[in-house]
Amino acid sequence: MLQRGVTGLANALTRPLISDGAEVLVRHIPHRVASTTAAVDRESIARRPCFLCAANLPPEQKGLAWGDGFTFLCNPFPIVERHLTVVHREHRPQQIAGQVGTMLDLAAALPGFFVIYNGPQCGASAPDHLHLQAGSRDGLPIVRETAGKAGPAIEAYGMRALLFRGPDRSRVRGETERALALLSAVTGRGPEPWCNVAAWTEPASGFSLVLYPRGKHRPEAFHTGELAVSPATIDMSGILVAPFPRDFERLSGEDVAAVYREVTIPDDQFRDVLARLENRC
Repeated sequence: MLQRGVTGLANALTRPLISDGAEVLVRHIPHRVASTTAAVDRESIARRPCFLCAANLPPEQKGLAWGDGFTFLCNPFPIVERHLTVVHREHRPQQIAGQVGTMLDLAAALPGFFVIYNGPQCGASAPDHLHLQAGSRDGLPIVRETAGKAGPAIEAYGMRALLFRGPDRSRVRGETERALALLSAVTGRGPEPWCNVAAWTEPASGFSLVLYPRGKHRPEAFHTGELAVSPATIDMSGILVAPFPRDFERLSGEDVAAVYREVTIPDDQFRDVLARLENRC
């Protein structure tokens, strides 16, 4: 299964597009269709066995223990090179609370990678089991778009996000957790705001963490059957996965920007969060 996934990624078609003035990548990976179209409502999740629990893994799939209760697994359906799933050994809900520091530690342990968190309402195909992901950040558009910028506001290719960076792990963690609390207050969503998170380290700037506040899980065109894209962290970071050839071939830069704008937090809420961050409210 992993070999097929690696071969599928090697044969994937990728094309650049200019979305709202910035370059993004649209990547056609047929083996991602199950994740892109996965039913993640509570009833559907309850009907299927958890595919991240150790008892339900294929017998051949072995992992590497890491940190406080996590296991590295190779992702058999990769989107980027060296795509890993980092799974908690206990079956517990997907939530960011208590895991920002874990993400930063994981980013420090994996130079050249970026670390991923998909919220349970916006991209996690296993919202019932705590997990992170990691993969090579070579060519990742968000790394380029944030280069040399201090944050906290980042607006690129149609999306709005928050950037926290610096050499002090405690400060980056604290700023991120404060932003998460403010997002919950502004959007009225709990127990955590809808979000995706990406983190990495660089020798010059230390830790970088991008928090993508979300307004919607999927664009309306997904629900009408017009377009099969379902943005999660890698998509929000500038690699939009299109598992069907029709979408890969017809998507324009304007289409991609429209998708990012639709699923990102509304502008008024974003400005409210920024104001509260600056006022330390």
